[in-house]
Amino acid sequence: MLRKEKSAIIDFLTDEFKSSNGLVICGFSKLTHRQLESLREYANENDSKVKVVKNTFAKIAVKNAGLEELNIVENNIAIWSEDQISACRVAEKFASANKDKFFIKTGYIEGKTVDIATINAMAKLPGRDELIGMLLSVWTAPVRNFVTGLDNLRAKLEVEAA
Repeated sequence: MLRKEKSAIIDFLTDEFKSSNGLVICGFSKLTHRQLESLREYANENDSKVKVVKNTFAKIAVKNAGLEELNIVENNIAIWSEDQISACRVAEKFASANKDKFFIKTGYIEGKTVDIATINAMAKLPGRDELIGMLLSVWTAPVRNFVTGLDNLRAKLEVEAA
């Protein structure tokens, strides 16, 4: 690989890591190509990105992005996203489906290094769209209750008039 290609990869990873709010570093062993492709497909469905990262490139990119606290050793797959919950969800779901071949090592969420327990807890949180739906439901509840009350009053008055 030429120096330009290496530099391009490092620059790409640095930019991606800087712009992401959630980065999860996972380890793997004996993953098949099909399993890795299923991870990439699931990540794409959840607006996350996945890359098998060479340690030397990852260490330089992590340092350039200001995430120096991350421990990069052995085989690594980086999963990152603008939405930290989706990156954690992708890593946790794939790790639970492939326990013997894939595991979560560490992560970096909103400027802090986090452990496996935090990543698993974040994976169980509802996503952005689900939270917006919950909020809208709460906001529309008074109007919904008012309309239901008016409809019940209308039905009662119709029964009394008949």
